[in-house]
Formats: sequence, structure tokens, C-alpha cells
Amino acid sequence: MDAALELVDVYLTLPAASGPVEILRGVNFRAMPGESVAVVGPSGSGKSSLIAVATGIERATSGEVRLLGESLAGKSEDALARVRRGRVSLVFQSFHLLGTMNAFDNVRAPLEIAGLADVDRLAASGLEAVGLKARMDHYPGQLSGGERQRVAVARALASNPAIVFADEPTGNLDRASGAMVADMLFAIAKERNATLVVVTHDLDMARRADRIVEMNDGRIV
Repeated sequence: MDAALELVDVYLTLPAASGPVEILRGVNFRAMPGESVAVVGPSGSGKSSLIAVATGIERATSGEVRLLGESLAGKSEDALARVRRGRVSLVFQSFHLLGTMNAFDNVRAPLEIAGLADVDRLAASGLEAVGLKARMDHYPGQLSGGERQRVAVARALASNPAIVFADEPTGNLDRASGAMVADMLFAIAKERNATLVVVTHDLDMARRADRIVEMNDGRIV
């Protein structure tokens, strides 16, 4: 079985005023279809950069990145967008909801942009899956932090993506809200057989994953 995500000897070097900085140093990483992997490690260890490189948001300096069976090397921004469209989703620590749109439209809009069919049904079922059926008409400013992150989870999973990346998805939430969001994220991903790659400082959340990978100083430990 081919991996949903594979990084082979990946380096990421970024410019800085004091000279080039190595962010990732020979990272080898693999996540299989339907597998959940938690990436843990101290701040600055390269966890978020791993996600950025894995999704093509940041281009690897060297090494190979294969996402859903496709090498990202040399792809234009349009080609990278086509690889991701409808198949790759992200959940961030900051909710990134549009304040001028209600919960339903925040979930619906990216589905429409991706060119998917039946976007109204997908958006409604996505919000129902995270327990927000009664809050579809509410705007982000009318929702709690936990509810806003649940909208973000619904938005990420509504397209039934093959792989979901979550970068500190509970970092801005209190413990109870964070546990609820984690429960929903892992449960829905498992139900839909999506690969889930979660960056987190929360060891309780990490233990929910099928496998834990630790990073330090730009390397997999």
C-alpha cells in the first residue's frame, strides 16, 4: 500500500539576517492511508514546518515530498492547488473563520471553491457531525472558542478529504473544549478513513493517535 504522505531526507533552509537557518534536517516521515499520527516536540523543533512542506505551502530545499502519490517537486502553485483541492485539508490553532459569514457559509465556501457537487448538503452534514446543526446561522462572533474550532473542523472534513493536517488545533481552547474538539477530529477522521497528521503540545491529544513521532532540532528523534 502506498503512503498517503512520505518525506524522504527532506531539508528546509530559510534565509535570515544572520545567514541561512536550517529548519528541517534530513526528515524522513511516512503516514499511511487511514492512519493518525501525532507529531510532538518543543517549540521551534520544526513541527509546523513539517506540515508546511508536506502540503507544498513551503517548498523543501532538498529531498522528496510525496503527497497522495504525487511528488511535489517542481510543481507550480496551480499544480499544487490541484493536488490539494478537495483532498487535503488543514485545521489551525487560529480558527481562520470569516467574520462576515455564518457557520454554514464558512463551511460551504471552500467546498464551492473546490468545485465539489452538492455543497449545501456537505456543509450541513459537516456541521451536524460536529454537533452544530442548531448554530448554522450564527456568525463567528456569536460562537464560543470551542464552537468556532468545531466549525473549522467541519470545514476541514466536509469535503471528505484523503488527508487532514491539524496544527495545534486545541492550542487556543480550554481543556474541556479542547478535549471535545479532539474527540470529534479523531472520530470523524477515523469514520471517513482519512489520514490525520496532528501537531500538538498536548500529550493527552497525542496519545489518541495510532502513532506518535517526536521532533527535536529539525529532526525526527
